[in-house]
Amino acid sequence: MTTASTADPTAGSAPPPSMRLRELAFGAACAAALRAAARLGVADALGDSPMSVPDLAAAVKTEPKPLRRLLRALSCYGVFTEREDGTFAHSDMSRLLREDDPNSLRYITLWCTEPWTWDAWPLLDEAVRTGGNVVQELYGKEFFQYLNEDAPASADVFNRAMTTSSMQSARDVAQLLDLSGSKSVADIGGGQGHVVASLLEKYPKMQGSLLDLPRVVENADPRLRDGGALADRMRIVPGDVREAVPVQADVYVIKNILEWDDDSTARTLRNVIEAGGPGTRVVVIENLVDDTPSMRFSTAMDLLLLLNVGGAKHTTESMVSRLTEAGLVIDNISPVNPYLHAFDCIVPA
Repeated sequence: MTTASTADPTAGSAPPPSMRLRELAFGAACAAALRAAARLGVADALGDSPMSVPDLAAAVKTEPKPLRRLLRALSCYGVFTEREDGTFAHSDMSRLLREDDPNSLRYITLWCTEPWTWDAWPLLDEAVRTGGNVVQELYGKEFFQYLNEDAPASADVFNRAMTTSSMQSARDVAQLLDLSGSKSVADIGGGQGHVVASLLEKYPKMQGSLLDLPRVVENADPRLRDGGALADRMRIVPGDVREAVPVQADVYVIKNILEWDDDSTARTLRNVIEAGGPGTRVVVIENLVDDTPSMRFSTAMDLLLLLNVGGAKHTTESMVSRLTEAGLVIDNISPVNPYLHAFDCIVPA
């Protein structure tokens, strides 16, 4: 027999609209609970066997009663499971809060709930009215300048979140792309270079390049740096892709960076086209806000981009429009995984 505490919280009939709207209005409570669990390391402390709240509280150095309240709230969303005897166990979602899980979303969870987000979300109506970001008004400087100068802890969370996300999706990108006819590939705005590293591992004779900001590439994937397994086939180039692309390659991969304002997106594409020249292959990989499996996530990220940099996630139509306006010819559009799509393009003669 299953008690109410152990039942699937998503089972049964949907709540009436009035209750569902109340739940949505309290959405910040769920986000805050996820952040608290991640910061406290609850998922890391909870092993494969269920634990009592007092034992778990001792492991994460909290008071038992409020910890139980936190776990109870999260279990309503399927994050952790409360058993009949009052102990708590992992669910499929709570395991993703563990730092050592290969598909960990711990740093993504922290990034989406960093202190600046709680300052910015209440100003969403202002961003919708003006169409511009609110961070400049809040902090008196551009978003990434603010992160690196005034919020280094948030900058570190951002870098860790992007690293985790890139590592997880790089495998999918490498599996999708057939570069067997190419000799070189460039990862443009590629962060620490996980995509190009995965591609070089797939193609042992291929040469690779990574272009991103100096503070980013100095922490490139160890496989790509001096002494790394791929270093002899790799060139790491510090720079701003919006200013210039001093890298030549047969194939350019641009993943999750065409989300800025339209001018920055246009300049980046123009720089890539000028660097590659006619016949060059350009693969653009993005989340889409009309991609049904990830709509709730991608539309939320779309609003966050409006708040922090005045950017936007794309629809298929808007991405096609940006690429064709830049002068690219789109050969194919295909899913990379449930939340990414690849636009395979050619620079025409």
